Amino acid sequence: MEKLMKPVEYAKELGISRQAVYAKIKRGILTAKNVDGKLYIVADTNENKETQKSKKESTVNPPLKTASPSTNESKDYLALLQAKDETISVLKGTVKDLKQSNKQISKTLRGEIDLLKEAFHEMRTLYTHQLEQKRPSEMIDVYTEEEDISSWVGLKKFMKHENITKEKQKNKVTKRLKKAYKDGDIRLMKIEGKLKINIEEDYKDLLK
Repeated sequence: MEKLMKPVEYAKELGISRQAVYAKIKRGILTAKNVDGKLYIVADTNENKETQKSKKESTVNPPLKTASPSTNESKDYLALLQAKDETISVLKGTVKDLKQSNKQISKTLRGEIDLLKEAFHEMRTLYTHQLEQKRPSEMIDVYTEEEDISSWVGLKKFMKHENITKEKQKNKVTKRLKKAYKDGDIRLMKIEGKLKINIEEDYKDLLK
C-alpha cells in the first residue's frame, strides 16, 4: 500500500538525517512526489514494517555511530573558519606590534641624528671662532704652507670668474655656497670672517 511521508518524518523513522533522505531521492533510491507544492516520500506499508523491524533490531544491537560525511565536512569547515579567524587576529597583532616598533626605532634614530647635528655644528662653530681669533699673519702662514692663498677668492671674484651676472642667480649660488661651507665642503673656508672659495676647484654641482 502506498503511503506519503514528509522527508522529516521519513528521516526520523529511519533514524537518518534529512540531507541523507534528499540524497537518496536525488540518486533515485527513494521515490518522491510533489503534492500541492510540497515534497513527499512515497513509501509502502511493507517497507515501513521492514524498516520498523530493522529499527528494533538496531535498538537491541545498536551499531557503532559514525558521523555522516556531511557532518564531518561541516565540522572541518567550522574548524577552518575558526583557524582562519585566529590567524587573521594574530597577524593583525603582529602588524600592530611592528608598526609600534618602527615608530620607536624611527624616533630613536631621529633623536640620535639631531644630537650628531648639534655636536657637529658646535664643533664647527668652536673651530671657526678659534680660527677667526688668530692674527691675520698667522692665518696667512698656515694657508701658504698648504697652498697658494691667491687661489682663494671672495664671492664677487668667484661670480665674475664663473660669468654669473644676474642678481637672482648670484643670490641662488651664494646660498648654495654658504650651505656647502656649513656642511663641511673643503673647497670653501672663512678667512678673517669672510667666505673664500678655491677658484681652482670645480663647482658644477653647485652651479647647475
